[in-house]
Amino acid sequence: MLADFTRVLVVGKSPVNRVVVSKIVERSGLKPVSESPETAATTLRSLIPGAIVLDGGADNKDCAALMSGIDALRRISGRSRPSVILLSTKSGTPESLGLPSVVDAVVVKPITTERLQPVIDHLIGLGRS
Repeated sequence: MLADFTRVLVVGKSPVNRVVVSKIVERSGLKPVSESPETAATTLRSLIPGAIVLDGGADNKDCAALMSGIDALRRISGRSRPSVILLSTKSGTPESLGLPSVVDAVVVKPITTERLQPVIDHLIGLGRS
């Protein structure tokens, strides 16, 4: 199964946040696939998106159950793909926040186009090259 760099998987418990993130993804000319943390694992069995945006919730753990599946996808690809962006209430790097190694970038909430869109564009661009 090949990665589809036109798709971005948007995962979060809040339907409102998923809509906001999906609109930002669309502004980058990409197609969002919006899922709850409970249904996202099933989607990842049939789709390898160019990037995944995870809404970490208040404690950065809302999507923790997906990390092992994302890590497995990345090992199969032999590269750090799909790229993973975590939306967090805390600022810092993935390392400084003690996040799993599959997280490539942290974007601090509140979610805005100015904060998120450049990160999505950059990571998708890296994946295509």
